[in-house]
Amino acid sequence: MLVDGAAYFGALRDSLRKARRSIFIVGWDIDSRTRLVGASGTADDGLPETLGPFLTELVKRRPELKIHILLWDYSMLYALDREPLPSVNLDWKTPKQVAVCLDDVLPVGASHHQKIVVIDDSVAYSGGLDLTIRRWDTSAHQIGSGDRVDPSDEPYRPFHDVQIVVDGGTAAALGELVRHRWRNAACEKPIALKPVGYPWPEGVEADFEGADVGIARTFAPFDGKEPVREVEALFKRAIETAEDHIYIENQYLTSQVVAECLIERLKANESLEVLIVGPNVHHSWLEERSMNAGRRRTMARIEEEGLQHRVRLTYPAVPGDDTGEGVMVHAKIMVVDDRFLRVGSANLNNRSMGTDSECDLALEAQTADQRKAISRVRDRLLSEHMDTTPEAIARAVESHGSLLAAVDHLSNGDRSLRPIDLSGVPEDDIALAVSQVADPERPITTPDFAGDLFGAVDASTKPTHIVTVAAAAFAILAMVLAWHFTPVASLTNPSELARWLQRLGSDFWMPLLVPAAFVLGGLLLFPVTVLIAVVGMMFGPVIAFAYGVEGSLLSALVTYFIGRQIGRGPLREFAGKRVNRVSRALAQQGIISVTALRMVPIAPFTVVNMVAGASHIRTLDFLVGTFLGMAPGMLIVIFLGHQLGRVLQNPATADVALLILAFAAWLFLAIALQILAKKLRSRHDG
Repeated sequence: MLVDGAAYFGALRDSLRKARRSIFIVGWDIDSRTRLVGASGTADDGLPETLGPFLTELVKRRPELKIHILLWDYSMLYALDREPLPSVNLDWKTPKQVAVCLDDVLPVGASHHQKIVVIDDSVAYSGGLDLTIRRWDTSAHQIGSGDRVDPSDEPYRPFHDVQIVVDGGTAAALGELVRHRWRNAACEKPIALKPVGYPWPEGVEADFEGADVGIARTFAPFDGKEPVREVEALFKRAIETAEDHIYIENQYLTSQVVAECLIERLKANESLEVLIVGPNVHHSWLEERSMNAGRRRTMARIEEEGLQHRVRLTYPAVPGDDTGEGVMVHAKIMVVDDRFLRVGSANLNNRSMGTDSECDLALEAQTADQRKAISRVRDRLLSEHMDTTPEAIARAVESHGSLLAAVDHLSNGDRSLRPIDLSGVPEDDIALAVSQVADPERPITTPDFAGDLFGAVDASTKPTHIVTVAAAAFAILAMVLAWHFTPVASLTNPSELARWLQRLGSDFWMPLLVPAAFVLGGLLLFPVTVLIAVVGMMFGPVIAFAYGVEGSLLSALVTYFIGRQIGRGPLREFAGKRVNRVSRALAQQGIISVTALRMVPIAPFTVVNMVAGASHIRTLDFLVGTFLGMAPGMLIVIFLGHQLGRVLQNPATADVALLILAFAAWLFLAIALQILAKKLRSRHDG
């Protein structure tokens, strides 16, 4: 068990230095600027501190080493919180032995949430910690720590999380898991599984030896594959066997399945106690009305059943914290009695049960020594939150005969576990609606929805139509893959493409050449983001933005009309009436629908344009929605570039206010234009 980021980053750094053949890094977020250092806050091994340069130096020193980095191809909704252009900083700026793949092979609305590192198939790390910024902290969680700052030297909240390091067969099994993810993401075939060496980190003593470890996963149903819901099944089974107490650390508490399972077990076993440690606050509007509102509903259900005196929801308070927010709890831990331990990436929310990909490691004690070890893990975690020792926790639990009574007895200092007040959490129709979208138990793209949108093949469908659509789909897929995996992929390097365009035309011809490049790129399914990056490199911010808008809209318009001319008839014949109903529903919120489609990367730019052309979405709505959906990302690529991190990671209060106002204005503009469009149409129809 590696408790908190400093312990994990320090141990991982040592293991990575020992790598001989292969490294797989899989994450929800991976940032090249992450300071990979231990509790001292510095590195003394002669290698760079930050992740990107550190990996670069590793492969320079050991050319036979191959590093695979698999990162969730996240929605533009997360762009302001992430490192801009991760492919540039993790792929183009590193040697060829470092391969980066963006994984978008999952349903719309889902995410890849696993956090795994496998080294030489001999040692592996898994848990709640991504290799990204604002994760490093020591177990002291000291307010005002000078080491707990982001790349902009801005401080962030104390942060608590847990990772686990394993070897032997468990590490090899995780090696198979990450290879499965790599193959599914359409990356090149990974090297074969071959455990070599023993990169166990120096100074880390094993909590368990000779133990069997289970791997519980979540994978959503997608592309004909059956869902994997092992995470949910294991939560239910562990709760159903609880006798004395359940100790939980988790960022969220919204899973309806877990809530009902807890209630049933508490009712069946009147001596059972549950202690839950989570974050005191959720800052964003979305989390407040989805995850925090869902947490309130869970606790309300427990209270309705009269079980609240045996369930405690708490947060870790720390001295000197004027905000009263306490430690940000990001860990995903469950300890049941002294018999069962799980550490992983899965939150206690609906998403982790069936929508997002997850990976938890679990251990069931088989010997007396393993039972003692599980108790020590629980006591170690509690002692951190209550500023005492694991031995003191163990004595208090034994003397009181109750986990909750022991916590009450020891919670008398500035650093302690305090109750979370949920009385002010919004609970209205808006919060309920937001929760259903932000925290779905199953992917948004259920089979019925997918069938309605793209059409289901039935017995009456003419074979020629099937062949036509299949051929078109194959041609599109071949073109997309060509830009990624064939020699022409070299043209997707913005630096090379910028030089090529500059050689092709003088400044006089640029106003014609640049829009023409966008249109040609659209016809060839060339990545539009690359073209936007190119104009950002070639021109000043204002001119580049103007070129980006002009080129993107012109390319979108051309391919939109192509879709309208050749797509509407075949699409309707192939899909039938249902696709028309969906198309009309999208058209009713045309601007907002297109804006959302642009912000959530569900298909290549050209494909979205052609499908929109084949639908009922009006041309003006399409253009306005395209602009609104692409403008934020375009600004990120053109205006901010590599300085985005310093500007947006943890800006001053005034910067935050301006960012919020800008987003609000953008959202208001989208809604206002939609209302105006409806009014103009109603007058025209009247």
